[in-house]
Amino acid sequence: MTIDLSKMRQKFREREYKLTPQRQMILQVFMDNRGKHLSAEDVHNIVRQQSNDIGLATVYRTLELLSELEILQKMDFGDGRSRYELNENSTPHHHHHLICITCGKVIEFEDDLLEDLENVIAKNSNFTIIDHQVKFYGHCQECREKREG
Repeated sequence: MTIDLSKMRQKFREREYKLTPQRQMILQVFMDNRGKHLSAEDVHNIVRQQSNDIGLATVYRTLELLSELEILQKMDFGDGRSRYELNENSTPHHHHHLICITCGKVIEFEDDLLEDLENVIAKNSNFTIIDHQVKFYGHCQECREKREG
């Protein structure tokens, strides 16, 4: 889904929320950092450069709300911190992630090689699958080169 501010305001109105300046500023962080997987702390550090009066608790609440409204996608990469990114997918399947266990870098890949497996599982189990997530953990090229160098 492409981010459209008028559609966003409509989502807020439908759920009886307001798109406050703070929420709009936090949303802008994701629009300016497309493709990045930001934690609440990352977002807080970015918005504090623009406005000192936004606290970390406000960022956490806003991220949860934006996730609940399906504007952001919330992810867990196993490092104890939730990460968020814009939910711009028009298809039910999301991209997948390669996670470097050395530096924490997250690399996205779009290839959905699980379609056949998903169909077999759905058929054999009589289960309707609506989504899946794949995470591969390892070492990115830069960390591998540092270790080998």
